[in-house]
Amino acid sequence: SLICITSTLKFFSPLFFWNRETRAFEFPCGFVCPTLLDIPAITGLAPIGDRFYPDLFEEEISIKETSISWDKKTYLAFINAHMGKPDTPVSTLEHIAFLMYWLSACVFCTPSLQVPKYYYILAQALHLKKKICLSKLLLASLYSCLDEASESLFRESGPRNLSGPLWLLQLWLNAIFEKNLSLTSPFTPTCELEGARLTTLTPRKRSVDNFAKYIDAILSFTDFSEELAPFIRTTLTGPYWLRQNNQVGSITSESIEMWFDFLSWDIIISGMRQKDVRIYPYQSQLFSRQFGLCQMKPLPL
Repeated sequence: SLICITSTLKFFSPLFFWNRETRAFEFPCGFVCPTLLDIPAITGLAPIGDRFYPDLFEEEISIKETSISWDKKTYLAFINAHMGKPDTPVSTLEHIAFLMYWLSACVFCTPSLQVPKYYYILAQALHLKKKICLSKLLLASLYSCLDEASESLFRESGPRNLSGPLWLLQLWLNAIFEKNLSLTSPFTPTCELEGARLTTLTPRKRSVDNFAKYIDAILSFTDFSEELAPFIRTTLTGPYWLRQNNQVGSITSESIEMWFDFLSWDIIISGMRQKDVRIYPYQSQLFSRQFGLCQMKPLPL
């Protein structure tokens, strides 16, 4: 879950173009950034549902009743302590414990090497099938870690270990650089999702040369091209509601709701604890071209 600077120099190249005021990468052609359209394409998570805020959700299942072991110092120990017996139904304890592990280790990639207790409320809500909008929570978390990562570039000590859903940034970079950097893979994705395919494109070679290649690729985007809008193509692999015909006259009510969230200005929130909450504006109008729409290029005052 930690990103090490010595092994992922290529990852840091886009950070030099990140603007913490606009929450966007400022490429030569203008603003670009992962959007609420990119997240469903990569992960399958829809942009609808309730906004997660730590104080809005109650502990409906007592944390004491679940008997979760909090003294496990590693992910493996946590998994082994809560894994049910083979060929038996998944218990509430096992499911909530799995969701906590999944959220902390695989989705939000916390800096801790053990499962933090503060993921319990969200894991419990998902277990109870609450309609939580994980895509907005994920995007806000990405904003937060990009802010932290870009700021760390200018510290005297430099960036060290970074945490957060940086895997989402890597897959998005794979999507926009796939053609420019000739990214290919002999592996066949295991599921029909853009994220599964993009994972196989992640460059295995880690070197300073990759850092330079990414910088050159970014600087080559002097004009906005279709590579910067990879998820509006007709050959998209992903959820049916993202692939279906969205032409006027045949668009479904479900698609209307989805696209309303894709294109609407909104406030998105990150953080599992009150003290960690960060609030960001989702400004889709800055990235209209990534949705296949017209957009004026902002000019300096």
